[in-house]
Amino acid sequence: MKELDTVVKTVVDGLRSISHGVEAIAKKLEERFPQAPNKSNGKAGSKLKSNKAAKPNEIKKRTATDTVLLVIRKSNYGVTMSDIAEKTGYDRRKIANIIYTLRKVNKITCPSRGVYKKV
Repeated sequence: MKELDTVVKTVVDGLRSISHGVEAIAKKLEERFPQAPNKSNGKAGSKLKSNKAAKPNEIKKRTATDTVLLVIRKSNYGVTMSDIAEKTGYDRRKIANIIYTLRKVNKITCPSRGVYKKV
């Protein structure tokens, strides 16, 4: 049993040192490349409301969490996971994770099992 403990301890120490190395590399990459490249489908200004020149910070992408929250907020009586899946096209696992997060930050409530409402 002691041999197993020492092996596990050695593996944990090794993984810990690897994680520190990966964090250092990530920090260096973030310094070198502060923003991720903009992934575009070739349509210039497709996210803008008008074709007028816009500042880059005016273009905002809606996250999956924002999309789910919007669906919940539009509902007066609450929505189920199935309703959210129909309206967003996301799979149940993704919706469950988003709902968990939204409940933790008190953006939504669950008045009855499986029904979600805005706060």
